[in-house]
Amino acid sequence: MNIIDLHCDALMKLADRKGKLNYADAPELDTNKIRLQKGGVKVQCFAIFIHPNMKAEQKFQAALDQVDYFYKEVLAKNPEMKQIKDWEDFNQLKPGEIGAMLALEGVDAIGNDMHKLSILYQLGVRSVGLTWNNANLAADGAGEPRGAGLTTLGKEIVQFNNEHKVFTDVSHLCEHAFWDVMEYADFPIASHSNSRAVCEHVRNLYDQQAKAMFDRGGLIHVVFCPAFVKEGGRNVTISDLIKHIDHFCSLGGVNQIGLGSDFDGIDTYIHNLEDSSQYQNLINELLKYYSEDQVKGFAHQNFLNHLPK
Repeated sequence: MNIIDLHCDALMKLADRKGKLNYADAPELDTNKIRLQKGGVKVQCFAIFIHPNMKAEQKFQAALDQVDYFYKEVLAKNPEMKQIKDWEDFNQLKPGEIGAMLALEGVDAIGNDMHKLSILYQLGVRSVGLTWNNANLAADGAGEPRGAGLTTLGKEIVQFNNEHKVFTDVSHLCEHAFWDVMEYADFPIASHSNSRAVCEHVRNLYDQQAKAMFDRGGLIHVVFCPAFVKEGGRNVTISDLIKHIDHFCSLGGVNQIGLGSDFDGIDTYIHNLEDSSQYQNLINELLKYYSEDQVKGFAHQNFLNHLPK
């Protein structure tokens, strides 16, 4: 069954190793091409993540470096990998081809310069998360004790996303900023978040947040980071992950749930779901409890049904 995975950090690893990893088959990459093929991944979203401790004047160049690795190492050297820049591109993928889409995980790289966001959009970014866990000039992240909402810049970014039919990603936002996004964003998405009712973690969503997402036509893509799946993050199984899908379904989200692994951004794993090649283990387990159409929804169709228009 085809998979759309809305979050991985392979570009961060490629940049950290300065091009010394072969994207096609490097064992250090959870989401290398061979593993995507084996796991049935039809589209992989590649996050651009800039660590908040980096000097401000270096952040935009660091983002461009990751985009460069995306073009040179992921696309140019692997003709099966096809960039997704327009939503119609999903329908153009041929058998054997894998779609690759850029996302921005936190807008730290742009500072307060909307021109830089425009450049990243032109390079192919189609999903924008305002923050990582820290605060920045746009909003406060989930790890910022202040817990403030969107700044004027943050609202400008959401407006840019609306005008350009780009997703606004809520996964790392604090609660106040989340509710601001609900007010302003036309295309909200949680690219890699779980249920806080199932696992109490600041990175997960409260029921009222999940319901708001579903009411707005937003998508929630469950994440495989063990600490977000089960409290303590130890001995986590696929069944533990499915509890989050079950809970979101109970809130009315059966047609708005997807997958966002966070592979290459995590260093502990769910048992039997340790890289992209093992994706069908999750699918096979889901098929024990849900219809084939419902599982296809979780795997890819729900996302395709909610593309920005």
